Amino acid sequence: MPRELSAKVHATLLKMQRGEITEYHIYKKIASRIEKKDPHNHDVLERTANEERAHYEIWKGYTGEEPRPNRLKIFWYSFLSVVFGITFALKLMENGEDNANTVYTEIIAEVPEAQRISEDEQRHENELLSLLDEERLRYVGSMVLGLNDALVELTGTLAGLTFALQSNRLVALSGLITGISATLSMASSEFLSARSEGRKDAFKSCTYTGIAYLITVTLLVLPYLLLPAHAYALALGIMVATVVLIIFVFNFYISVAQGLNFKRRFLEMAGISLGVAALSFVVGLLVKHFLGIDV
Repeated sequence: MPRELSAKVHATLLKMQRGEITEYHIYKKIASRIEKKDPHNHDVLERTANEERAHYEIWKGYTGEEPRPNRLKIFWYSFLSVVFGITFALKLMENGEDNANTVYTEIIAEVPEAQRISEDEQRHENELLSLLDEERLRYVGSMVLGLNDALVELTGTLAGLTFALQSNRLVALSGLITGISATLSMASSEFLSARSEGRKDAFKSCTYTGIAYLITVTLLVLPYLLLPAHAYALALGIMVATVVLIIFVFNFYISVAQGLNFKRRFLEMAGISLGVAALSFVVGLLVKHFLGIDV
């Protein structure tokens, strides 16, 4: 039989109950997707899902109701786990529950089991995020190397070429040649560096570096390829906005997945990339003026 509760606590428990069953389905869905290719993480997620289900049943004993899971939330975090990885998706989900301890404190007078469940939630969250072993996070250093080098080098190159050449087609041609060459150079350097350290994953490490570099090159050159040849100022503006967006997204990903300070990393990386772009822009103007080159 459902236990007597105040209206406020009853509503709170229903909300928590829905959260538990929703997270149960999120963990189960992600676990089923990676069952064959990643048995370690599958087992961790299955165990966590079962704990969420057990908590749901405890709340059910108080409310006597069976709220439906949030299907939109299930879809959203399952989608994020595919695009950005399971560690990012689950840490982002857990970060959205920072006020849970306050809620448990408010209901503990009427629901004595809330204290134990709160401790269970904290324990399984810590265990889950420490047990998860995801390949892409082991190669964050390689991705940072490729992304950061591409942003700094190519942002400066494109900014300098924009007003030196004043033609999107010429800037795109120069940018692609420079970017592809730099991608191969950076990837091979990472490979040789990893091999010299005796690492067996040298090829995989250089692959992550090369992919991060090439994706960045593509996104930065794209405005020059898509816009008319004479719209070089607009292409430069879009390219700079793209740089800021890439830095924002990547640093948000890293800050969530690895628990790092987002604001400091974002400002540092953006400051370096945009500073180099501004300096290269001035250099491009000076070279064009003093050499008397008119393309």
